[in-house]
Order: sequence, then C-alpha cells, then structure tokens
Amino acid sequence: MFGGLLSKLQGGGDLPTIEHGAFTQAVAQKSAAIVDVREPHEYAAGHVPGAVNMPLSRFSPATLPKSKPVVLICQAGGRSAKALRQALDAGRRDICHYALGTGGWKNGGGAIEQ
Repeated sequence: MFGGLLSKLQGGGDLPTIEHGAFTQAVAQKSAAIVDVREPHEYAAGHVPGAVNMPLSRFSPATLPKSKPVVLICQAGGRSAKALRQALDAGRRDICHYALGTGGWKNGGGAIEQ
C-alpha cells in the first residue's frame, strides 16, 4: 500500500498519514487519488492539482475512487481526519490523509489550481 509511503500520525495518533515529501511525489506521479473534503466554495478557491472534491458534509466512503490508493486532504487536517475515520470504519485500507492540509501544502511551496 503506497509503496511504504504511509506512516503513523505523530503525537500518538493512530490514523495513517502521508508525509509532505511522499505527498509531493504522489501528486507529481499521480500515484494516488487526491480527495479534497472541503466544501465546494473552498475547493473552488484553490486546491491541490488533480484533487477531486467530496465535501465532508456529504461524504460517503462508498463513493471514494477505487482505482488507486486515496489521500484525503482539507484545509488543516481536521476534516480529512474525520473522513479518514469514516473510511477506515467502512473497511477501506488503502487510504490516508495529508495532515498538513491545503494550507501546509501551499506553505511548503505546493502548486494550487483553481
């Protein structure tokens, strides 16, 4: 799964996360489906290139892409963690979240598309 790109959330958490360098690589290589769980107006204002929008307010793990591993993202990690818990509880295992969120992505020099 993710070729070893998953690691445990720091600070004692148990949710699978992806570190910045591995996330950058996944975005560049399109090796994961990036799912942005922010609301549509937030997504429209700027998102990680290639990300699809599945707002947490209407989130259903059953509708997640199945063709490749999934990385969930929001603004700062809170909503993506909630969506991740739902997906894990539904039995999805090839999934993690980018805990730094879109804000961390931008601050780390990541491109944003609108």
